[in-house]
Amino acid sequence: MYFQEETFHHCCQLLLQQSEQLRDGWSWESVQGSQVGYLRKTALRSVDINSSSVWDQVGSSSDSGSHTVCHQQQQEKSALVASFDADNIEEDIADDDGGVCSVSKDSREVLQYEYHILYSCSYSTPVLYFRAFTLEGRSLSLEEVWSSVHPNFRIRLQNSPLNTITQQEHPLLGQPFFMLHPCKTEEFMKPVLQLAQDQHRPVNYVLTWLSVVGPLVGLDVPLMYFTLLLPSPALLSNNKPN
Repeated sequence: MYFQEETFHHCCQLLLQQSEQLRDGWSWESVQGSQVGYLRKTALRSVDINSSSVWDQVGSSSDSGSHTVCHQQQQEKSALVASFDADNIEEDIADDDGGVCSVSKDSREVLQYEYHILYSCSYSTPVLYFRAFTLEGRSLSLEEVWSSVHPNFRIRLQNSPLNTITQQEHPLLGQPFFMLHPCKTEEFMKPVLQLAQDQHRPVNYVLTWLSVVGPLVGLDVPLMYFTLLLPSPALLSNNKPN
């Protein structure tokens, strides 16, 4: 299955339409007035950057419904998580009081996160870039970013170097950002797209991909996105180049 840049832009347009309905804060940022650009969203998260026992989010448009998954979406996530070598993550988090860790209030800090979704020509997949700041404007270091990842996710990521969080130069802005390496994206998305095709259901590649990689860095996708998903042939990203 081949994910073309044209399909990426179409999926982004649909995501933006849904985001506007849900007031979820996504926007499209063009570079120097050209068609090249990226999806952008900011959110506030209450984190503990010392002990890494953090999982709740504030200041984002995602509500409690974002943690609920319908039957079909659970099938997709199961296939994704299995391929992403994270078969025990959901169970571990469920055992951890619903994913909300308890820490002392004075160890917490509210941080500003900025998320960008770009298209990678090298991998033909979307890529998630992000950065984080304190409310005073100080950028988080790579070590502090790692400590803000939920422990269950962090262990998996650190044991898989190619799937890990790294610091890279933003390809469009030339500024330092953190990113999740996309080399395994096609692998864990393939069974999801195949399942949707077999069941004749529409899939927004970018939205489904984001629902898996986003939570790794505190970005949840509300369930309402999937209930608003309308049939569209272009959503099934199995188009091959002519």
